[in-house]
Amino acid sequence: MRKALIRRGRRWLYVVHRWIGIATCLLFVMWFISGLVMMYVAFPRLTDAERLSALPAITWSKVQVSPDRAMAIAAMEHYPRDLRLSMMNDTPVYRIAGWKGAAVTVSAVDGGVVDRISPDQALAIAARHPHAVHPQLLDTVTRDQWSVTARFDPLRPLYLIGLGDAAGTELYVSSRSGEIALDTTRQERVWNWLGSIPHWIYPTVLRKDGPLWRDVVLWISGVCLVVAVTGFWIGILRLRLRRRYASGAISPYRGWMAWHHIAGLIGGVFVFTWMFSGWLSLNPGGAFSGRGVMREIAAGYSGHDTPDIVAGFRAAPSAQAVEARYVWIGGRPLVMLDDSNGRRSLADPVTGLPAVVSRDEIIAAARRAMPGASLISARQLDEPDAYWYTLHHERELPVLRIAFDDPARTWLHISPVTAEILDRSDDSRRSYRWLFNALHSLDFPLLLSFWPARDVVVWLLSAVGTIVSISGVVIGWRRLRRRKVRPVRSAPSAIEGQIRSV
Repeated sequence: MRKALIRRGRRWLYVVHRWIGIATCLLFVMWFISGLVMMYVAFPRLTDAERLSALPAITWSKVQVSPDRAMAIAAMEHYPRDLRLSMMNDTPVYRIAGWKGAAVTVSAVDGGVVDRISPDQALAIAARHPHAVHPQLLDTVTRDQWSVTARFDPLRPLYLIGLGDAAGTELYVSSRSGEIALDTTRQERVWNWLGSIPHWIYPTVLRKDGPLWRDVVLWISGVCLVVAVTGFWIGILRLRLRRRYASGAISPYRGWMAWHHIAGLIGGVFVFTWMFSGWLSLNPGGAFSGRGVMREIAAGYSGHDTPDIVAGFRAAPSAQAVEARYVWIGGRPLVMLDDSNGRRSLADPVTGLPAVVSRDEIIAAARRAMPGASLISARQLDEPDAYWYTLHHERELPVLRIAFDDPARTWLHISPVTAEILDRSDDSRRSYRWLFNALHSLDFPLLLSFWPARDVVVWLLSAVGTIVSISGVVIGWRRLRRRKVRPVRSAPSAIEGQIRSV
């Protein structure tokens, strides 16, 4: 009875791997090849450096509305997620973002709410871009392949403007607020059809419905996990290192089946961990905490969360500043000034004189950000480590890491220059760093410290995974052709033979 159950279980093991593998083998090929493309060409996004470079210097003489008045006009009653002053072509405006998705643009000239701009205004904004040659309105876009995610919803519809430069740069300018929401280049658009779009299963028709897209990818990757597990299991069952097969080989297969067997054993663990980490990236069941700084932490750090949070703020004259961010840190009002090259400095919002926040002030503000927890440590990182490193995006160094003993074991990473909270991390996010970033992107500290060691390892493992996948495609195609033609066979197939031999 036991032997019969084992025999039946193994038979189903082979059947499940065979038919699910046939259904999904092309997905594996696509994922391995597109993953290599993504190492070098990311999905289009507007970086802070690109956004700031397209802004003209603030014309302070035109600023007639104070930040506290702009807050009142925007009906913001608590500490905002963001309060910025910048130019919309030749008009200074406040851009105010709340914590529940609300965003309001207020003219700093007359206090009027900006909720619509014309195509001509959008072209004038685009003409300020450093790569602008002959800006042209190409289309008015509600949603397309590059602006598909929900984060663009408050800015839609978008004016699509071609800059006429050699790189084929196209800007997306919000018709509501006049902000540049996104930029893409010809190279990004072409390569992403071979990279991120197939890798993330990202067609617009599916991705525009976020929950549906997430469920589809979760199920597809979950099914592919079954293929990886059953394949590795079968590979071990059919491997003979001591009592070898009659030919002296360790595998009973020949040709493509042998390639599939041996490559699957060599790269099987990688294929499984890569699939598993990709599945985890969708945060199934809400297993991992969210990213970013929560409102309670930001308000506590500011030391101010009342309706008059910006009372007394005034313009801070600076000829080079293209953006001014008004903040409170530990109960102290400050303004962060950015120039077009991304250099950031602090100033007093009333006098405009340079300001400095001491390390003791930062630590005291951080304590107020976590009122129910005790501070465990506060140290400065001058070099990258396992949790603060540069790969997919730039990370500021040096940085202060302040750790607390709350149940989540929260860390705050804070700039010692501007006192800005750059990132929040807890046990859940740090687990995610290892279960996703390390297993999926191979962001292991040892590999990151010896460039291009990581690239070499990723290419080698991806090559093994591609061999497993392509051999699976060939085997599956041959299997389907045999079932369709049904030729007369004098000997059992390799898979049938292995099932019968169990």
